[in-house]
Amino acid sequence: MADFSDSDDEPIVRHQFKVVLLGDGAVGKTSLASRFANDSFAMTYKQTVGVDFFLKHIELPGGVEVALQVWDIGGQSIGSPMTAKYIFGADAVCFVYDITCYDSFADLEDWLRLLTKVYPRGAANRPSLQLMANKTDLGYLRKVKPAAHNAFADANRMAGHQLSAKTGDRVAGAFQRIAAALAGVALDKPAVDRAAVVVTAALPDHQQHDPAVSAPDHRGQREAAKAGGGKRGGCCVQ
Repeated sequence: MADFSDSDDEPIVRHQFKVVLLGDGAVGKTSLASRFANDSFAMTYKQTVGVDFFLKHIELPGGVEVALQVWDIGGQSIGSPMTAKYIFGADAVCFVYDITCYDSFADLEDWLRLLTKVYPRGAANRPSLQLMANKTDLGYLRKVKPAAHNAFADANRMAGHQLSAKTGDRVAGAFQRIAAALAGVALDKPAVDRAAVVVTAALPDHQQHDPAVSAPDHRGQREAAKAGGGKRGGCCVQ
């Protein structure tokens, strides 16, 4: 994190924070980052290999300006020795899953263990943890109950978010709350409501089981990840 301030009588305080997105392939990490940073949603799925970067400047109450640097970590990277380096220095880590794919939720235990290797529980520099349930627009296909979401968040001291990258529902608000918490800025409800702009998007037309990015079954995915295999899990691509 970097802090900057002007020298005027009422200086503008500027912060820069690193936010890392972790989770299985196809849960929508790239879509969330793109919706937040560019207010866009891709109609086709493209697997992130390694890491991708997004940057967004936002203004918080009290003249506080924040630059969020979002690191989108590819779902297959859980077996890569580089992943620990990607996580290092994070101010916040968002664990993302697809509400229509229970395996993507169960696999968060693996991602959490990976984080704990870098930042042990109780470490003073442990980043803020966030739990992001994506694809709420597909609520009729929901496989992860809100009660399970809340229990996992509470057990691991995570802030919980229910959102949709496709429609934009609550995406900006979630990242705004993360930025405000990191900067120590209190948000009132009107400020959160202004960020919660919903964008209507058409259903994407794509191949549901693309051989180029398909993965082995859930039981063999850890070995495949270590060997550099494809995305983990078999979630609905959106």
